Amino acid sequence: MIETLQVPLLLVASKGADPERVASVAAATGAKVAEGAPGGALALRLDEGGLSLERDGMVLRGDFADMLPRLKQANLSRELLVRAAKIKGAVSPTAVDATAGLGQDSLLLAAAGFTVTMFESDPVIAALLQDALDRAATDPRLEGLVARMTLVRADSIAALPMISPAPDVVYLDPMFPERTKSAAVKKKFQLLHHLESPCEDQEELLRAALLAHPRKVVVKRPVKGPHLAGVKPSHTVAGKAVRYDCIVPPRP
Repeated sequence: MIETLQVPLLLVASKGADPERVASVAAATGAKVAEGAPGGALALRLDEGGLSLERDGMVLRGDFADMLPRLKQANLSRELLVRAAKIKGAVSPTAVDATAGLGQDSLLLAAAGFTVTMFESDPVIAALLQDALDRAATDPRLEGLVARMTLVRADSIAALPMISPAPDVVYLDPMFPERTKSAAVKKKFQLLHHLESPCEDQEELLRAALLAHPRKVVVKRPVKGPHLAGVKPSHTVAGKAVRYDCIVPPRP
């Protein structure tokens, strides 16, 4: 699921940055500390605003505050993912986001009452996500939600079969292959494609999700795209651009 970087990754820190934080980010991501990033370089920048990924004028920074309008109850109830993940009768539902990315979908699930375990195997994306979580934890509007979100820097395919107790929901967003060519993608998110490619092990990913023995597996797909690994869902929640395929395994 991870593509080897084709260009060196640099880490540029502001003058006031904590040296221990700089060393920690460099060690976690494999970035080389530098005083500046030349044109065309892929760089992590650590400054007073947090950690960002930059290249050729594009800047990507995890920021959960941007999602606050979607978290209002009136809007949250209309979110397709929230509708797809809902577990009838669950008082304290749990979810595993097996492909966390920058955590926006996990935040929606947390706002809907789930306790969410997030897996992200790419070290750079994980660093960006952890930075977003740390900043949100100091925001009174978000601190209660991110308190229900835990990041695990690991490959979910290996970890899912060993999760105990079984989660209520396993959520999969294996990235759409079409995204790399789609003009509809926000330009800054093209930066992620220098780090992580669409999932090529779809069968293995779905198998691992089912081995976690959830009550439901929810899969994000293009609205007209094929089913993940060719498995027909139990039901689907669809919008204009995306759909969520819900696979409900038989209960023992």
